[in-house]
Amino acid sequence: MSSSLPTPVAPTSGISLDTSRLSSRGNLEKAGKQFEAVFTGMMLKSMRQAHLASELFESKGLDTFRDMQDQKIAQSMADSAPLGIGKAMVDFLAKSQADAEKTAAAQKAATSGATTP
Repeated sequence: MSSSLPTPVAPTSGISLDTSRLSSRGNLEKAGKQFEAVFTGMMLKSMRQAHLASELFESKGLDTFRDMQDQKIAQSMADSAPLGIGKAMVDFLAKSQADAEKTAAAQKAATSGATTP
């Protein structure tokens, strides 16, 4: 009698490990702009939650409209007057990618040199 045990499944974090899209500087810059927009949007949202003044007309519709307006403002800010966090992220990822490529090239050269007499 064979018992079939379930195969253990590795936990995933939901983050893709595929870094091939990072090889293009254009993709990195696009991701940096999107990151900046998301960061700015979160900042605007937290400022709205402070409720420094009482609104005369409060409603769910107004809240929804304000959220959409904040998203557009955040995107406009990221496009026209960025804070610089997106550029810092792009520079960091580009440097990391270049370092990884150098390491891979060095390892490839070391293994190809060791296998040829």
